[in-house]
Formats: sequence, structure tokens, C-alpha cells
Amino acid sequence: MLCRPSHPGNIGAAARAMKTMGLADLRLVTPERYPAPEADWMATNAIDVLHSSRIHNTLVEAIEDCVAAFAMSARPREWSPQVLDARSAAASAMALEGDVAFVFGNETAGLTNEEVFACQFLVHIPASPEFSSLNLAQAVQVMAYELFMAQAPGAVRGRSEKPATVADLEGLYAHLEEAARETNFMASGSRLRERWRRLFSRVPALEREEVNIMRGLLRALLGK
Repeated sequence: MLCRPSHPGNIGAAARAMKTMGLADLRLVTPERYPAPEADWMATNAIDVLHSSRIHNTLVEAIEDCVAAFAMSARPREWSPQVLDARSAAASAMALEGDVAFVFGNETAGLTNEEVFACQFLVHIPASPEFSSLNLAQAVQVMAYELFMAQAPGAVRGRSEKPATVADLEGLYAHLEEAARETNFMASGSRLRERWRRLFSRVPALEREEVNIMRGLLRALLGK
């Protein structure tokens, strides 16, 4: 997923990077200029991936059907989800059952704090400390390669329960906030929102039934 990309050439180059590694689901969040001929030029033989991309108004909308979202950022955040390097993130993603999203920010500003906290993981691509900035399409290529290499052909997953989606987790977070406010547990200026997001980011494969159990408990405690 590309959030607010400003250069259409990077959109096309990202589509090409994805196709070379067997990926096809490209989603765009409020691109500055798209469709555009520059995107088609850079996509070359990945026009099918480019033209099947979906455009969304918000990141939350774009990832709501995913079981996890990985925010790509070279900048550390004081209050961030669980932090992984690119290779570890690829392995974690492949261990999940269901669609996962890798979220890339704007070429100049990257991801906002709000976009990072909409995700469950923060991912860094290791690079030279003297110059660690990658072009957007280059970063997509590196992450797509790591995902390709992390695939385990013929692996059998024994999971039977449905994994929780991002929308399920957002519902839980909203329910937690409601309970915290009604019980006066959330003080003014509290960082509870960030803390419980970081807490649940350490559980990479919550099941929908587990989220429902927690929300059922909250309803019982609140008497509604």
C-alpha cells in the first residue's frame, strides 16, 4: 500500500517491483496524481498490476480486510508498534493466515504517526547509517524480495480459526477506549491508546474469536 504517493512514476515502478516477486494487490491511499502516463511508463510489463490497483480515501479503509499491517519507516517512533527488520517482518507475515499489508509512506514525509499506529508492526530496512534513505519504489522492491524469499513452498498451516482483521482490532481499540472513559481510567493526556496498540502488536496472530471474547467481557463489565 502506498500512502499519498506524490510521483506517479514511483507508483508504476512499485507495480513492476511487485510483479517481479509474484505480488499483485496494489492499493493507493489518496495519490497526489494518478492515473498518469508516467505511471504506465515505469510499470512496463506490470501494467496489469498497476491498472488493477485500488484507490482508497484513508489507510484504515484500505487495510480493514487485512489480518495485519506492517508500516515501513526509516524513522524510529517513541510510541510505535512492535519493531522488526525487513527480513523478520517477511517471516512474520508469511506465518499469518490471511491478507497482510505492507504500508509505505509519501516520498518526502513518509508515514504520519496516525498511519503508523493504524498498523500492528513497524518495519525498518537495514541500511548504511551514513545514508539510509531509499527511493519509494526501491523500498517496495526490497520488501517484495524479502517476502518472496520467505515463502515456504508446500508448507501446511494447521490454523483453523479465522484470524482477526484490522477492522476487528480497530473495533476492540474503540471498545477499550469507551470502557476507559466510562470508568474514568483514561486521564487527560493519557497515552493509553498508544500503549494498548503496542501491547496487541506483540501478539501477531490474534483470532477473531479471541477479539470477540475480549469485547464480550468489556460489554459485560460496562453492562451493555
